[in-house]
Amino acid sequence: MLVLAVAIVTVPLWWRSRRIDDDHKQRNIAIARQRLAELDAQKNSGVLSEAAFDECYRELKVLLSDDLAAEPAEVTSAATQGRWIAPLLMTAIPVLSLYLYFTLGDANAQRKLAAQQTAEQGAQDIEAMLGKLVAKLERNPDDTEGWLMLGRAYSYLQRHDQAAQAFAELYKRKPDDVEALLQYANSLALARDGRVSGEPEQLVEQVLRKEPANANALWLAGMARMEQGRLDEAAALWHQLVPLLPPDSESLQQVQAMLQSLEQQMAATSSAAAPLRISVKVDVVPAAKSRADAAQTVFIYAQAIDGPKMPLAIVRKQLADLPVEVVLDDTAAMQPGTRLADFPRLRIVARLSQSGQAMPAAGDWLGSVEIERPLGSHPVTVLIDQEIK
Repeated sequence: MLVLAVAIVTVPLWWRSRRIDDDHKQRNIAIARQRLAELDAQKNSGVLSEAAFDECYRELKVLLSDDLAAEPAEVTSAATQGRWIAPLLMTAIPVLSLYLYFTLGDANAQRKLAAQQTAEQGAQDIEAMLGKLVAKLERNPDDTEGWLMLGRAYSYLQRHDQAAQAFAELYKRKPDDVEALLQYANSLALARDGRVSGEPEQLVEQVLRKEPANANALWLAGMARMEQGRLDEAAALWHQLVPLLPPDSESLQQVQAMLQSLEQQMAATSSAAAPLRISVKVDVVPAAKSRADAAQTVFIYAQAIDGPKMPLAIVRKQLADLPVEVVLDDTAAMQPGTRLADFPRLRIVARLSQSGQAMPAAGDWLGSVEIERPLGSHPVTVLIDQEIK
Protein backbone atom coordinates (compact mmCIF):
# COMPACT_ATOMS: atom_id res chain seq x y z
CA MET A 1 0.00 0.00 0.00
CA LEU A 2 2.85 2.36 0.82
CA VAL A 3 4.51 1.64 -2.55
CA LEU A 4 1.23 2.41 -4.29
CA ALA A 5 0.87 5.67 -2.35
CA VAL A 6 4.41 6.66 -3.28
CA ALA A 7 3.74 5.80 -6.92
CA ILE A 8 0.54 7.86 -6.95
CA VAL A 9 2.43 10.85 -5.60
CA THR A 10 5.69 10.52 -7.55
CA VAL A 11 4.85 9.11 -10.98
CA PRO A 12 3.11 12.30 -12.16
CA LEU A 13 6.27 14.20 -11.26
CA TRP A 14 8.16 12.35 -13.98
CA TRP A 15 5.62 13.29 -16.67
CA ARG A 16 7.45 15.31 -19.29
CA SER A 17 5.81 18.69 -20.09
CA ARG A 18 6.74 22.34 -19.87
CA ARG A 19 5.61 24.17 -16.74
CA ILE A 20 6.10 27.67 -15.45
CA ASP A 21 7.14 28.39 -11.86
CA ASP A 22 3.60 29.01 -10.55
CA ASP A 23 2.50 25.63 -11.88
CA HIS A 24 5.49 24.06 -10.15
CA LYS A 25 4.38 25.48 -6.82
CA GLN A 26 0.75 24.50 -7.33
CA ARG A 27 1.74 20.92 -8.08
CA ASN A 28 3.80 20.67 -4.88
CA ILE A 29 0.94 22.15 -2.88
CA ALA A 30 -1.39 19.53 -4.39
CA ILE A 31 1.06 16.79 -3.43
CA ALA A 32 1.20 18.05 0.13
CA ARG A 33 -2.59 18.21 0.25
CA GLN A 34 -2.87 14.67 -1.04
CA ARG A 35 -0.51 13.40 1.67
CA LEU A 36 -2.41 15.43 4.25
CA ALA A 37 -5.66 13.82 3.09
CA GLU A 38 -4.06 10.39 3.55
CA LEU A 39 -3.01 11.30 7.08
CA ASP A 40 -6.49 12.65 7.81
CA ALA A 41 -8.05 9.40 6.60
CA GLN A 42 -5.71 7.40 8.84
CA LYS A 43 -6.69 9.59 11.79
CA ASN A 44 -10.42 9.18 11.10
CA SER A 45 -10.07 5.41 10.78
CA GLY A 46 -8.32 5.19 14.14
CA VAL A 47 -4.92 4.13 12.75
CA LEU A 48 -3.36 7.46 13.81
CA SER A 49 -4.03 9.16 17.12
CA GLU A 50 -4.54 12.92 17.26
CA ALA A 51 -1.00 13.35 18.58
CA ALA A 52 0.48 11.12 15.89
CA PHE A 53 -1.45 13.02 13.20
CA ASP A 54 -0.10 16.34 14.47
CA GLU A 55 3.45 14.95 14.50
CA CYS A 56 3.23 13.65 10.92
CA TYR A 57 1.67 16.93 9.78
CA ARG A 58 4.53 18.94 11.25
CA GLU A 59 7.12 16.69 9.59
CA LEU A 60 5.36 16.98 6.22
CA LYS A 61 5.49 20.77 6.47
CA VAL A 62 9.19 20.73 7.32
CA LEU A 63 10.10 18.35 4.50
CA LEU A 64 8.27 20.38 1.84
CA SER A 65 8.71 23.92 3.15
CA ASP A 66 12.08 24.60 1.51
CA ASP A 67 10.84 23.57 -1.92
CA LEU A 68 7.54 25.46 -1.63
CA ALA A 69 9.37 28.61 -0.54
CA ALA A 70 11.89 28.50 -3.40
CA GLU A 71 11.74 31.20 -6.16
CA PRO A 72 13.38 29.89 -9.37
CA ALA A 73 14.73 32.70 -11.57
CA GLU A 74 13.66 31.14 -14.82
CA VAL A 75 11.22 28.71 -16.33
CA THR A 76 12.36 25.10 -15.93
CA SER A 77 11.05 21.83 -17.29
CA ALA A 78 8.75 19.64 -15.23
CA ALA A 79 11.03 16.72 -15.93
CA THR A 80 13.88 18.43 -14.08
CA GLN A 81 11.66 19.58 -11.22
CA GLY A 82 9.95 16.22 -10.93
CA ARG A 83 13.19 14.33 -10.75
CA TRP A 84 14.25 16.52 -7.84
CA ILE A 85 11.01 16.22 -5.89
CA ALA A 86 10.27 12.54 -6.52
CA PRO A 87 13.26 11.08 -4.63
CA LEU A 88 12.49 13.47 -1.79
CA LEU A 89 8.94 12.19 -1.45
CA MET A 90 9.90 8.58 -2.06
CA THR A 91 12.06 8.94 1.02
CA ALA A 92 9.84 11.33 2.97
CA ILE A 93 6.66 9.27 2.86
CA PRO A 94 8.22 6.05 4.24
CA VAL A 95 10.09 8.07 6.86
CA LEU A 96 6.83 9.72 7.93
CA SER A 97 5.17 6.32 8.04
CA LEU A 98 7.84 5.18 10.47
CA TYR A 99 5.93 7.05 13.14
CA LEU A 100 3.43 4.18 13.15
CA TYR A 101 6.22 1.84 14.16
CA PHE A 102 7.30 3.94 17.11
CA THR A 103 3.75 4.87 18.17
CA LEU A 104 1.99 1.51 17.79
CA GLY A 105 4.95 -0.70 18.65
CA ASP A 106 4.68 -2.85 15.50
CA ALA A 107 7.96 -4.75 15.62
CA ASN A 108 7.66 -5.73 11.93
CA ALA A 109 6.74 -2.34 10.47
CA GLN A 110 10.29 -1.18 9.90
CA ARG A 111 11.23 -4.38 8.07
CA LYS A 112 8.08 -4.16 5.94
CA LEU A 113 8.88 -0.60 4.95
CA ALA A 114 12.51 -1.43 4.17
CA ALA A 115 11.42 -4.31 1.95
CA GLN A 116 9.37 -1.96 -0.22
CA GLN A 117 12.36 -0.11 -1.61
CA THR A 118 15.73 -1.28 -2.86
CA ALA A 119 18.89 -0.04 -1.21
CA GLU A 120 20.04 1.63 -4.42
CA GLN A 121 16.89 3.64 -5.12
CA GLY A 122 17.44 7.25 -4.37
CA ALA A 123 20.50 6.51 -2.21
CA GLN A 124 22.36 9.63 -3.27
CA ASP A 125 19.30 11.81 -2.73
CA ILE A 126 18.74 10.35 0.72
CA GLU A 127 22.34 11.01 1.68
CA ALA A 128 22.03 14.57 0.39
CA MET A 129 18.91 15.13 2.47
CA LEU A 130 20.55 13.72 5.56
CA GLY A 131 23.61 15.86 4.93
CA LYS A 132 21.48 19.00 4.76
CA LEU A 133 19.67 18.07 7.95
CA VAL A 134 22.95 17.36 9.75
CA ALA A 135 24.34 20.71 8.58
CA LYS A 136 21.20 22.45 9.77
CA LEU A 137 21.53 20.81 13.19
CA GLU A 138 25.16 21.87 13.41
CA ARG A 139 24.00 25.45 12.94
CA ASN A 140 21.07 25.02 15.30
CA PRO A 141 21.84 22.16 17.73
CA ASP A 142 18.82 22.94 19.92
CA ASP A 143 16.37 22.03 17.14
CA THR A 144 14.70 19.07 18.87
CA GLU A 145 12.35 18.42 15.93
CA GLY A 146 15.40 18.13 13.69
CA TRP A 147 17.08 15.58 15.97
CA LEU A 148 13.85 13.59 16.09
CA MET A 149 13.59 13.54 12.28
CA LEU A 150 17.26 12.62 11.88
CA GLY A 151 16.99 9.77 14.35
CA ARG A 152 13.90 8.38 12.65
CA ALA A 153 15.53 8.62 9.22
CA TYR A 154 18.58 6.71 10.45
CA SER A 155 16.31 4.13 12.09
CA TYR A 156 14.45 3.64 8.81
CA LEU A 157 17.79 3.07 7.06
CA GLN A 158 18.72 0.62 9.85
CA ARG A 159 21.76 2.70 10.76
CA HIS A 160 21.08 2.15 14.42
CA ASP A 161 24.36 3.50 15.81
CA GLN A 162 23.76 6.85 14.11
CA ALA A 163 20.10 6.78 15.13
CA ALA A 164 21.16 6.28 18.75
CA GLN A 165 23.53 9.26 18.50
CA ALA A 166 20.76 11.46 17.10
CA PHE A 167 18.28 10.38 19.77
CA ALA A 168 20.97 10.91 22.42
CA GLU A 169 21.08 14.56 21.33
CA LEU A 170 17.29 14.72 21.54
CA TYR A 171 17.32 13.12 25.01
CA LYS A 172 20.02 15.56 26.16
CA ARG A 173 17.69 18.44 25.32
CA LYS A 174 14.43 16.80 26.45
CA PRO A 175 15.42 14.45 29.30
CA ASP A 176 11.89 14.29 30.71
CA ASP A 177 10.11 13.72 27.40
CA VAL A 178 8.60 10.23 27.13
CA GLU A 179 8.93 10.15 23.33
CA ALA A 180 12.62 11.07 23.53
CA LEU A 181 13.24 8.42 26.20
CA LEU A 182 11.55 5.67 24.19
CA GLN A 183 13.22 6.59 20.90
CA TYR A 184 16.63 6.64 22.57
CA ALA A 185 16.02 3.33 24.39
CA ASN A 186 14.78 1.60 21.24
CA SER A 187 17.67 2.78 19.06
CA LEU A 188 20.25 1.86 21.71
CA ALA A 189 18.80 -1.65 21.97
CA LEU A 190 18.85 -2.11 18.18
CA ALA A 191 22.44 -0.85 18.06
CA ARG A 192 23.32 -3.55 20.62
CA ASP A 193 21.92 -6.46 18.62
CA GLY A 194 18.49 -6.13 20.19
CA ARG A 195 19.59 -6.32 23.83
CA VAL A 196 17.48 -4.12 26.08
CA SER A 197 19.34 -4.80 29.34
CA GLY A 198 21.58 -2.04 30.63
CA GLU A 199 21.18 1.58 29.58
CA PRO A 200 18.10 0.96 27.34
CA GLU A 201 16.34 -0.68 30.28
CA GLN A 202 17.18 2.26 32.55
CA LEU A 203 15.60 4.64 30.04
CA VAL A 204 12.51 2.43 29.80
CA GLU A 205 12.18 2.39 33.59
CA GLN A 206 12.12 6.19 33.54
CA VAL A 207 9.19 6.03 31.13
CA LEU A 208 7.30 3.56 33.34
CA ARG A 209 7.74 5.82 36.35
CA LYS A 210 6.08 8.59 34.35
CA GLU A 211 3.56 6.44 32.46
CA PRO A 212 3.03 3.00 34.06
CA ALA A 213 0.62 2.03 31.27
CA ASN A 214 2.91 2.94 28.35
CA ALA A 215 2.61 -0.02 25.97
CA ASN A 216 6.02 0.36 24.30
CA ALA A 217 7.76 0.69 27.66
CA LEU A 218 6.01 -2.39 29.06
CA TRP A 219 7.07 -4.40 26.02
CA LEU A 220 10.71 -3.32 26.19
CA ALA A 221 10.88 -3.80 29.96
CA GLY A 222 9.55 -7.34 29.52
CA MET A 223 12.23 -8.06 26.92
CA ALA A 224 14.91 -6.88 29.35
CA ARG A 225 13.58 -9.18 32.08
CA MET A 226 13.58 -12.11 29.67
CA GLU A 227 17.23 -11.50 28.78
CA GLN A 228 18.07 -11.60 32.48
CA GLY A 229 16.16 -14.85 33.08
CA ARG A 230 13.55 -13.07 35.24
CA LEU A 231 10.71 -14.82 33.46
CA ASP A 232 8.03 -14.22 36.08
CA GLU A 233 8.66 -10.46 35.99
CA ALA A 234 8.57 -10.45 32.17
CA ALA A 235 5.23 -12.28 32.23
CA ALA A 236 3.80 -9.82 34.78
CA LEU A 237 4.77 -6.84 32.60
CA TRP A 238 3.28 -8.38 29.46
CA HIS A 239 0.06 -9.26 31.26
CA GLN A 240 -0.27 -5.54 31.98
CA LEU A 241 0.32 -4.87 28.28
CA VAL A 242 -2.45 -7.16 26.95
CA PRO A 243 -5.48 -4.95 27.82
CA LEU A 244 -3.74 -1.90 26.32
CA LEU A 245 -3.61 -3.40 22.81
CA PRO A 246 -6.46 -3.28 20.25
CA PRO A 247 -8.59 -6.47 20.20
CA ASP A 248 -7.75 -8.89 17.37
CA SER A 249 -4.65 -6.84 16.47
CA GLU A 250 -1.43 -8.42 15.27
CA SER A 251 0.38 -6.82 18.20
CA LEU A 252 -1.98 -8.49 20.67
CA GLN A 253 -1.50 -11.87 18.99
CA GLN A 254 2.28 -11.50 19.17
CA VAL A 255 2.22 -10.61 22.85
CA GLN A 256 -0.12 -13.50 23.66
CA ALA A 257 2.14 -15.91 21.77
CA MET A 258 5.16 -14.63 23.68
CA LEU A 259 3.28 -15.01 26.97
CA GLN A 260 2.34 -18.59 26.13
CA SER A 261 5.95 -19.43 25.28
CA LEU A 262 7.14 -17.70 28.44
CA GLU A 263 4.74 -19.60 30.66
CA GLN A 264 5.83 -22.90 29.10
CA GLN A 265 9.45 -22.01 29.85
CA MET A 266 8.56 -21.17 33.45
CA ALA A 267 6.67 -24.44 33.85
CA ALA A 268 9.61 -26.41 32.46
CA THR A 269 12.06 -24.53 34.68
CA SER A 270 9.90 -25.10 37.73
CA SER A 271 9.58 -28.78 36.91
CA ALA A 272 13.32 -29.14 36.37
CA ALA A 273 14.15 -27.27 39.56
CA ALA A 274 11.95 -29.45 41.78
CA PRO A 275 13.72 -32.64 42.97
CA LEU A 276 12.13 -35.78 41.59
CA ARG A 277 10.93 -38.46 44.02
CA ILE A 278 9.80 -41.79 42.64
CA SER A 279 7.92 -44.22 44.86
CA VAL A 280 8.51 -47.81 43.76
CA LYS A 281 6.71 -50.97 44.93
CA VAL A 282 8.71 -54.15 44.32
CA ASP A 283 7.62 -57.79 44.53
CA VAL A 284 8.91 -61.08 43.17
CA VAL A 285 7.28 -64.11 41.56
CA PRO A 286 7.15 -67.29 43.71
CA ALA A 287 9.38 -69.19 41.27
CA ALA A 288 12.27 -66.80 41.87
CA LYS A 289 11.65 -66.54 45.60
CA SER A 290 11.64 -70.30 46.12
CA ARG A 291 15.03 -70.72 44.44
CA ALA A 292 16.82 -67.93 46.28
CA ASP A 293 18.13 -67.28 49.76
CA ALA A 294 16.24 -64.75 51.87
CA ALA A 295 19.46 -62.76 52.41
CA GLN A 296 20.15 -62.29 48.71
CA THR A 297 20.49 -58.67 47.56
CA VAL A 298 17.80 -56.90 45.61
CA PHE A 299 19.00 -53.84 43.65
CA ILE A 300 16.28 -51.27 42.92
CA TYR A 301 17.45 -48.44 40.66
CA ALA A 302 16.51 -45.80 38.10
CA GLN A 303 18.25 -45.69 34.73
CA ALA A 304 18.03 -43.04 31.99
CA ILE A 305 16.46 -44.33 28.78
CA ASP A 306 18.12 -41.53 26.81
CA GLY A 307 21.36 -41.05 28.67
CA PRO A 308 24.09 -42.87 30.62
CA LYS A 309 23.50 -46.56 31.34
CA MET A 310 24.93 -46.30 34.84
CA PRO A 311 22.12 -46.20 37.43
CA LEU A 312 21.18 -42.66 38.41
CA ALA A 313 19.86 -43.60 41.86
CA ILE A 314 19.90 -46.96 43.63
CA VAL A 315 18.53 -48.59 46.78
CA ARG A 316 19.55 -52.00 48.19
CA LYS A 317 17.20 -54.39 49.91
CA GLN A 318 17.11 -58.12 50.68
CA LEU A 319 14.76 -60.74 49.29
CA ALA A 320 13.29 -61.11 52.76
CA ASP A 321 12.09 -57.48 52.59
CA LEU A 322 9.85 -58.11 49.58
CA PRO A 323 7.21 -56.92 48.89
CA VAL A 324 8.62 -53.50 49.70
CA GLU A 325 8.07 -49.85 48.81
CA VAL A 326 11.11 -47.59 48.42
CA VAL A 327 11.79 -44.03 47.26
CA LEU A 328 14.31 -43.22 44.53
CA ASP A 329 15.49 -39.62 44.64
CA ASP A 330 18.67 -37.54 44.41
CA THR A 331 19.79 -38.61 47.90
CA ALA A 332 20.27 -42.09 46.46
CA ALA A 333 22.30 -40.84 43.47
CA MET A 334 25.27 -42.96 42.38
CA GLN A 335 27.28 -39.83 41.58
CA PRO A 336 27.14 -36.42 43.30
CA GLY A 337 25.34 -33.82 41.20
CA THR A 338 23.26 -36.37 39.30
CA ARG A 339 19.60 -35.34 39.17
CA LEU A 340 16.71 -37.59 38.27
CA ALA A 341 14.79 -34.50 37.15
CA ASP A 342 17.29 -33.95 34.33
CA PHE A 343 15.98 -37.03 32.48
CA PRO A 344 12.37 -37.01 31.26
CA ARG A 345 12.29 -40.78 30.49
CA LEU A 346 13.46 -43.36 33.03
CA ARG A 347 13.60 -47.14 33.39
CA ILE A 348 12.94 -48.46 36.90
CA VAL A 349 14.66 -51.83 37.46
CA ALA A 350 14.55 -54.33 40.32
CA ARG A 351 17.09 -57.19 40.17
CA LEU A 352 17.52 -60.15 42.52
CA SER A 353 21.26 -60.87 42.50
CA GLN A 354 22.66 -64.31 43.31
CA SER A 355 26.20 -62.99 43.81
CA GLY A 356 25.35 -59.65 45.40
CA GLN A 357 27.37 -57.89 42.68
CA ALA A 358 26.16 -54.79 40.86
CA MET A 359 26.75 -56.30 37.41
CA PRO A 360 23.95 -58.57 36.14
CA ALA A 361 24.86 -62.24 35.74
CA ALA A 362 23.23 -65.46 34.58
CA GLY A 363 20.85 -66.80 37.21
CA ASP A 364 19.77 -63.36 38.39
CA TRP A 365 16.12 -62.40 38.24
CA LEU A 366 14.84 -58.97 37.26
CA GLY A 367 11.82 -56.85 36.39
CA SER A 368 11.56 -53.37 34.89
CA VAL A 369 9.12 -50.68 33.84
CA GLU A 370 9.59 -47.51 31.79
CA ILE A 371 8.16 -44.19 32.97
CA GLU A 372 8.18 -40.57 31.84
CA ARG A 373 7.22 -37.28 33.41
CA PRO A 374 4.86 -36.03 34.55
CA LEU A 375 4.46 -38.91 36.99
CA GLY A 376 1.14 -39.97 38.40
CA SER A 377 0.27 -39.92 42.08
CA HIS A 378 0.52 -43.70 42.49
CA PRO A 379 3.75 -45.64 43.13
CA VAL A 380 5.49 -47.37 40.23
CA THR A 381 5.04 -51.15 40.48
CA VAL A 382 7.87 -53.49 39.46
CA LEU A 383 7.53 -57.28 39.50
CA ILE A 384 10.71 -59.38 39.41
CA ASP A 385 9.66 -62.13 37.01
CA GLN A 386 12.40 -62.67 34.37
CA GLU A 387 15.41 -64.93 34.81
CA ILE A 388 18.67 -63.92 33.13
CA LYS A 389 19.98 -66.88 31.12
